Amino acid sequence: MGIYLNPGNSGFRESISSEIYIDKTGLIAYTNKCVSTEQKFICVSRPRRFGKSMALKMLAAYYGLGCDSRELFSGRKIEHEPSFETYLNQYDVIFLNMQQFLIEAGAGKILDYLEQEVLEELYEVYGEFLKAGITKFAAALRKIYQKTGRKFIFLIDEWDSVMRERQESEELQKQYLDFLRNLLKDQPYVALAYMTGILPVKKYGIHSALNMFWEYSMTDQKRLEEYTGFTDTEVKVLCNQFGMDFDEASSWYDGYTFTKFRHIYNPRSVVEAMVCHKYSNYWTSTETYDALKIYMDMDFDGLRADIVQMLGGGRIRVNTRSFQNDMRNFRTKDDVLTLLIHLGYLAYDSEREEAFIPNKEIRREFENAMSVSGWPEVMHILKASDKLLEDTLCCDEKSVAEGLDKAHTQVASILTYNNENSLACAVSLAYYSAVKDYKMIREFPSGRGFADIVFLPLPHRDKPALVIELKYNKSADTALQQIKDRKYTQALEGYMGEILLVGINYDKEKMDKPHSCVIERIEKF
Repeated sequence: MGIYLNPGNSGFRESISSEIYIDKTGLIAYTNKCVSTEQKFICVSRPRRFGKSMALKMLAAYYGLGCDSRELFSGRKIEHEPSFETYLNQYDVIFLNMQQFLIEAGAGKILDYLEQEVLEELYEVYGEFLKAGITKFAAALRKIYQKTGRKFIFLIDEWDSVMRERQESEELQKQYLDFLRNLLKDQPYVALAYMTGILPVKKYGIHSALNMFWEYSMTDQKRLEEYTGFTDTEVKVLCNQFGMDFDEASSWYDGYTFTKFRHIYNPRSVVEAMVCHKYSNYWTSTETYDALKIYMDMDFDGLRADIVQMLGGGRIRVNTRSFQNDMRNFRTKDDVLTLLIHLGYLAYDSEREEAFIPNKEIRREFENAMSVSGWPEVMHILKASDKLLEDTLCCDEKSVAEGLDKAHTQVASILTYNNENSLACAVSLAYYSAVKDYKMIREFPSGRGFADIVFLPLPHRDKPALVIELKYNKSADTALQQIKDRKYTQALEGYMGEILLVGINYDKEKMDKPHSCVIERIEKF
């Protein structure tokens, strides 16, 4: 076994020996279908700590020569696939961690250092087929293939580290892309190339060196959705195993959504929450909020207003296709929003082409970034939200209306009221603190339309549910009557207990006190 050539199965052994291991070996069934086909080039991009490196260790253990990994996969999903025996430990694997080379190599010497390190191991194993003086990685592999007919599987971790950490060095980026293209494209010795990173590979300016790759990113994971994070079913099993509340886990870590799997959880955070037996910010604690703050401060074309709307539970339409996968140059707010999707700070619904803040953990990170970033209007609203919720629970209609008036005054410089949707965003923001005890749902489906905002209490909170209907230039009584006429409360399946019906109206003609509110308390048996 080597460091780069056939690194063995110890990494995967550590994974399955951990206190928590979720079986994702079904991924191998898909990569087996891609071996030595037109689909053999795979680039999987996900946020940090979303299991990318673990997947590579699994693939290295499965494909790599020089070790018997059969017992590691015993009882796993892949064992029952017809292709399991066909490819098990049948290939030379070349495992490259590009961040490691970037750290260890001198400035601008990353490619020379990489070739030197890997060639040394190739000479140890295949020296009899290589003439002295071969100094290029690709040339050595071509010669080995010519003499032996052996194909290689390439596993490349942190492929985009050069792009992310050497943003100012466009020449190095071009050299690196040319190196990868020469190493992989149209080379007969490639059986499979599986790369992982945070960014997709499709575009870097006009230089499309790696256009042979099939991309699986946070905007579209295609057939790899199930392996992007933890699924609903997997998290439910863990919650039962560790005695943790599933609804709480959903509130904290769910929210990433794809075409088939509509609920994908942050795997790092779920694991830590189970092991620590406590829900908290785990994924975001691995990086300072400065990383998010930098992009929030780029107020391209109303970006700040969009972030405020998403904090209020709203969704923003995003054109992800204009993004050039460049962390340095941004032309529109869509580019910034798309980057935040790839970084994991926003979720993306590809069917509706909308971005949104996925869960409580990420929402707190936005709040941290705003607290040091010149967003005083929004921070005032968030701090006042505790009292607004308290007034609502006390059915103090006058105080609720006054609280909404103040919130409107503070947010008016960022978010303009022009319809019920913008009003809903502002009201949701005004009730921001409710997410501690509630699950907030915008446009809650009721069977006879959609309730504007519903707050469902989390387990063991001893709080009433809130059903809020909003009107624009009508009346609070009209809003309340709509809740009753359309029987919105009947859609709260499984919920029994106290419900507050809240009707809110905004009248733009009343400049001093534009909001009015009526609240009614009922019981659902």
